[in-house]
Amino acid sequence: MQHIQDSQIQLTKDALTAAWEAAWDRGEVDALDAVLHPDYRRESTQSSHVSSAQDLKQEILDVRAAFPDLTTQIDNILFDSETGTAGIFWRTTGTFTNDLQGVPATGSTVETRGSNLLTFQGDKIMTEKVTWDQSELLADVGVPSLRSAFETPEDAVVDDLSGIPGLDELKGFNRQFITGVTVVTTIDDAGKPRGLAANSYVSISLEPPLVLVCVQKTTSTYSPLFKSTHLGINIMSNEQRDTLGVFASKGDDKFANIQWHEGPNGSPLIDGSAASIEAEIKERFQAKTHTVFIAKVKHSEVAELAPMVYKAGRFFDGAELTEL
Repeated sequence: MQHIQDSQIQLTKDALTAAWEAAWDRGEVDALDAVLHPDYRRESTQSSHVSSAQDLKQEILDVRAAFPDLTTQIDNILFDSETGTAGIFWRTTGTFTNDLQGVPATGSTVETRGSNLLTFQGDKIMTEKVTWDQSELLADVGVPSLRSAFETPEDAVVDDLSGIPGLDELKGFNRQFITGVTVVTTIDDAGKPRGLAANSYVSISLEPPLVLVCVQKTTSTYSPLFKSTHLGINIMSNEQRDTLGVFASKGDDKFANIQWHEGPNGSPLIDGSAASIEAEIKERFQAKTHTVFIAKVKHSEVAELAPMVYKAGRFFDGAELTEL
């Protein structure tokens, strides 16, 4: 495609635009066959992942399933006839209607932008470097990924954990770590209180007052929690061993026999807790099987009750600690 004429450039622009709009706006992914070379390869500059034409087609279908009203606009296509390369500058708008990569749909409208660098063989695209992939889309929705921590193949999720080097040592390490126990709560779309037990709570800072909780994606509370603007965190007291058992279970209505009250923004705060806070969710980071929620504390309550203590799969009376 080197030293091509202006007329040929315009024909190529028209073909690119037609194939792009057919695939991304209407889901007619086979239209890409008219512009892609049989050996086409696509590389993400964010993750360095290389994919094929078939991978690209599937990605488009996945994104359109999550954003069924997706529309795209190509702002510019710039050709360098000397090198046989072109740059596409584009933007898309769509509503996050259905789940994507295990991330619950938020119903929010998002606009994302990107640019692609194309190299040609003849009039077909041989390679494409893109600034955008699905993780970037999720970041635009407000769900960045902690992908830098999981870049190598050995970090892939596996079913058989027995062969992982150091796994027993890591389990032993975790059993030596003493924590409190919390119940994380929220309200679902129907106004129903939801909650789960968690000991992955961390205070990040006092100024600003930020806290962190980590929640597994397979829990029933995960989807409503992800969609919420606020959450409650309740530190279990010594008197709440039965309450903790309820929230550690898979019961359908965990609040049926639980006394609770609303925080200022509606989050369930459990009566009898050693302490409770309500916090506004500020960040949601994807970390493989879990999501890390970072929230800014807006309301707190502290009772004169001793907290429950957890170590090595057992619970202890937090009032009987001996000072060193």
